[in-house]
Amino acid sequence: MSLISSIIKVFVGDKSKKDVKNILPLVDNINNNFQKFSSLSNDELRGKTKDFKKLIDQAESEIILKIKNLEKQNLITENIDESESIYKQIDSLKKEAEIKVNECLSNILPEAFAVMKETAKRFKENSFLEVKAEDFDRFLSQNKSYVNLKNDSAIWSNSWDAVGKKIEWDMVHYDVQLIGGIALHQGKIAEMQTGEGKTLVATLPVYLNALTGKGVHLVTVNDYLAKRDGAWMAPLFQFHGLTIDCIDNYKPNSDERKNAYLADITYGTNNEFGFDYLRDNMSNTPKDLVQRKHYYAIVDEVDSVLIDDARTPLIISGPIPQGDRHEFDELKPKVSSLYLKQKNLLTNVLSQAKNKISQGNKDEGGKLLLRVYRGLPKNKTLIKFLSEEGIKQLLQKTENFFMQDNNREMPQIDAELYFVIDEKNNQVELTDKGISELSESIQDKNFFILPDIGTEIAKIENKGLDSKKEAEEKDFLFKDFGVKSERIHTMNQLFKAYTLFEKDVEYVIMENKIMIVDEQTGRIMEGRRYSDGLHQAIEAKENVKIESATQTFATVTLQNYFRMYDKLSGMTGTATTEAGEFWEIYKLDVVEIPTNKKITRKDEEDLIYKTKREKYNALIEKVTNLSNSGRPVLIGTTSVEISELLSKMLNIRKIRHNVLNAKLHKKEADVVAEAGVAGIVTIATNMAGRGTDIKLTEAVIENGGLAIIGTERHDSRRVDRQLRGRSGRQGDAGSSQFYVSLEDNLMRLFGSDRVAKVMDRMGLEEGEVIQHSMMTKSIERAQKKVEENNFGIRKRLLEYDDVMNAQREVIYKRRRHALKGERLKLDIANVLYDTCDEISILNKQNNDFKNFEFEIISNFSITSPITENEFSELNENEVCERLYQETYKFYKEKTEINSKLTFPVIKNVYEKPGNKYEKIVVPFTDGNKTLNVVTLLEKAYETKCKSLIEDFERNITLALIDDSWKNHLRKMDELKQSVQLAVHEQKDPLLIYKFEAFELFKNMVKLLNREIISFLIKGSIPNYNNNIEEAKEQKKENYKTSKDQVLNSEELASKNKSIGSQAGYKKSEVVETIIRESPKIGRNEKVKIKNISSGENKILKFKQAEPLINKGEWVFVEKE
Repeated sequence: MSLISSIIKVFVGDKSKKDVKNILPLVDNINNNFQKFSSLSNDELRGKTKDFKKLIDQAESEIILKIKNLEKQNLITENIDESESIYKQIDSLKKEAEIKVNECLSNILPEAFAVMKETAKRFKENSFLEVKAEDFDRFLSQNKSYVNLKNDSAIWSNSWDAVGKKIEWDMVHYDVQLIGGIALHQGKIAEMQTGEGKTLVATLPVYLNALTGKGVHLVTVNDYLAKRDGAWMAPLFQFHGLTIDCIDNYKPNSDERKNAYLADITYGTNNEFGFDYLRDNMSNTPKDLVQRKHYYAIVDEVDSVLIDDARTPLIISGPIPQGDRHEFDELKPKVSSLYLKQKNLLTNVLSQAKNKISQGNKDEGGKLLLRVYRGLPKNKTLIKFLSEEGIKQLLQKTENFFMQDNNREMPQIDAELYFVIDEKNNQVELTDKGISELSESIQDKNFFILPDIGTEIAKIENKGLDSKKEAEEKDFLFKDFGVKSERIHTMNQLFKAYTLFEKDVEYVIMENKIMIVDEQTGRIMEGRRYSDGLHQAIEAKENVKIESATQTFATVTLQNYFRMYDKLSGMTGTATTEAGEFWEIYKLDVVEIPTNKKITRKDEEDLIYKTKREKYNALIEKVTNLSNSGRPVLIGTTSVEISELLSKMLNIRKIRHNVLNAKLHKKEADVVAEAGVAGIVTIATNMAGRGTDIKLTEAVIENGGLAIIGTERHDSRRVDRQLRGRSGRQGDAGSSQFYVSLEDNLMRLFGSDRVAKVMDRMGLEEGEVIQHSMMTKSIERAQKKVEENNFGIRKRLLEYDDVMNAQREVIYKRRRHALKGERLKLDIANVLYDTCDEISILNKQNNDFKNFEFEIISNFSITSPITENEFSELNENEVCERLYQETYKFYKEKTEINSKLTFPVIKNVYEKPGNKYEKIVVPFTDGNKTLNVVTLLEKAYETKCKSLIEDFERNITLALIDDSWKNHLRKMDELKQSVQLAVHEQKDPLLIYKFEAFELFKNMVKLLNREIISFLIKGSIPNYNNNIEEAKEQKKENYKTSKDQVLNSEELASKNKSIGSQAGYKKSEVVETIIRESPKIGRNEKVKIKNISSGENKILKFKQAEPLINKGEWVFVEKE
């Protein structure tokens, strides 16, 4: 805790203590009711739920009655203005009803929580609970083994199956869990330590809010937790007549999934909730909708969902024409060759730097060292050299000198490089030398150089060409710019793939596909792809199939999806470090819930070594001692690579251990089950840090409990705290300690210089270690720097996404109105008015009556209701109002005419024997294009085609909205990529994006309005004889759902694993295999090996050559 925080607490008090103090009176009230309810019979206890529901209904009954009366009034009114007023009143009353219901829930909270606590107690203390059988009990008894009927009674068992695991209920809510439940109901985040029973805590607000019947969503991070928690807690809710389901049990768009959303309580994963929202906004009929209004959501592991995953867009996409066209394969050999050239160049430069420094020429040595750092910052030899005494300080001093005056002198350093890597900002930039080298291989100096559009256009215009020739040259220029822009983007992504992304660190290859590894959990992220072509670049690098490009049809970020809920809350063990972000973005307050038992885990100070080798040797020594003493050990790593290295080191010592990483994720349940056994060592990536529960025996607890060993500090303090939290649950004994080296990425990129200086001054020998609270705090300050940086970038990304979200809300609102039809007529009137307003203003400003007449005829198919003299005399508003009134009157007359003309055809189909269809397809045309309208035949006949005209309005509006929105999303994708070039013009890409996006959306809406109103006014059946046919069930499109892995905050400094120089490239050409017959080779015998990529030869000892050969990048040639 910082000194400033301590001082603030002295004056204003501890926030967490204040939060708990305010809640404690409610806890006392709950426990008093809990004592009273102990005397109730089982049936009386169940009856309390019905009493609560009556109170809620009474609270809003008067308002609901007013809403129903207004809706009836709206059905009979023909006046659009009156209808608009009614809708405003309905919206206001609905908000008033929500306030009344929330007040009622707050009033019944103590009793409702007491009911759940008493229910939990009775299930714990009794093997069976007998109640009077109701219809819901009878329904459950058909497929739930824990409910059985006996005469007129229902027998509820206290044991059941939860996703294959037998559960016998043994939990009753503690007071601290009541505090957590209250915080959740109040729309806050309950930070509860690991092992405090968050799943049980959630039952309290879930039960209370489910009483409204509006649907409560409990959101988990994976489908296993959704299914397990839903099945585990279900009997508590069902005992009181509440329905519960899990969306992950069913296929998307199915009737079963729709019913799952109709349940009082719905469990599911964040991804599926988001994808269902997108699917709903692509549906064509109201019956296809699965979600209800977003009422209340509780997000489990809220920091993972709303912070780590929040920026990740959920995308529904489909194929685009020529989506398999790209230049990755063509450019890959050139990028690979340049990468190898720079690698070889800098290997020599590093040797020169070492020589210069050892000779005392630190100025020249520092320059060479900086050049290596700028060209390959993750080179392992460089990283090791920087850990030597005084070397890192020399690099920082040299870098500071060349960075002064806005990097004025830096070109001296970069002149010899082919490309420069900015590791902190995750960027790679080609130098002039690199561009020249690439262009020479193509024999075109300008192959990778974007033309200056402004200068080139001026040159074309100065040639004095005729207009046709000038237009052709400009068109060629723009095409050339587009091709080169895409080429440069492709090349930059390939450079990133080669220099910043490493297999088995950021991603793994499984089933010939690139699978991203979640840096927070270490789990495989199914369906996730890096954005902006980076994933295709990595596919090209690794010689796997390059997936075709797709077009976005619908997209939303989790951040914006969860902000749609009327009430949102969450729970996690690690939220306080991101409390500011939760409040600023979601208006969610974090409440720290005290533990039920005092934490006895011993969190030791970090051990800091100079090099990774020293660190790993010390770590293995410690683990060996702990394992031999009978304590289970959990080693937390940050990558697959490190987990495999430590596994090899433990194998050498013959220490029994299990490995859990992204490659072995299917073994997770078995590995975690064994992790608490005495003497067992478990090596796990961050996968074991969240949502896992390691059970310990009494003997293990008495022997010191679970020992947590961290192999390095993560960029986020939350991840470290999650790892620590696996030990010391519910007051158990345990310990935790992190091993750190100056070669770790956090220390290299953001670590305090003082740590390196202290180690240098102390003159530490190899293997010696520093351990002090000052050093631990210094590391935590480095983590805080990263977190603050990440928050700033996430906030900036939110600004990008808010632009898209504002547009999405407008379009989806109009789409919902069209889909349900209830407010469509009002929307059509508004669209007509907006179109009239636009035509009036534009032509009045230009005083162009001729164009005014033309636009009226082309859009509305009527002659101008305003004469030329009137047009001159009236102002803009008067022209608009007059035009709107006449056009709207014409539209109503046209719909009546369409009804009369169409009815004989509908009558003929309906009354003709053998033609009794339920639904029919009626084609409508505006003279240019034809769109089919599906309608119910019987309803169209009974209403004399009034329902057909309503279906016509709905279908046409939906079709045109979807078509325009799909094209707009494609343009927005292109815009987001193109605005990044504004950086080269010293402009802010975000400002350009906001301006251009606004203009794009404004023009799209204008065009959409005109298309809708034009088709509705002009639309009619093209031929009244033979165009009616039966409507067949539409086949649902099999669109692709995915999560884009957006490279920003978390990846920024978080590319925190060593790439090394072996991020080699395998040529796609067939490589000649050298076939040989030879005797067995000794480990210390020298052999000659050949690189299949570069043709380079090396002579090494066989034990050194063997790992390179096994990787597939080198082949054995001969024994020396």
